[in-house]
Amino acid sequence: MYRLVLLRHGQSQWNLENRFTGWTDVDLTDQGRNEANTAGDLFLKEGFTFDLAYTSVLKRAIRTLWIVLDKMDLMWIPVIRLGNSMKGITALCKV
Repeated sequence: MYRLVLLRHGQSQWNLENRFTGWTDVDLTDQGRNEANTAGDLFLKEGFTFDLAYTSVLKRAIRTLWIVLDKMDLMWIPVIRLGNSMKGITALCKV
């Protein structure tokens, strides 16, 4: 069974100040980093693993995902299809 997990970024400085952020690239606060750590701990405790992970281009979203994946020991999600093709023993012959 597939699951879709939606995770909002942790608290940003402008969230703290009750300001509308929009596309302004505001970073996480210490509390926002703690929230991301807590989310990572919860995903790990509940046995989640991820095949794909996407974020917006904003650093608060990217940093939240980095922290969550780090807590889960998933620094990146490998995609085998993006690797070089394997030619077996013929790859050793350069002629």
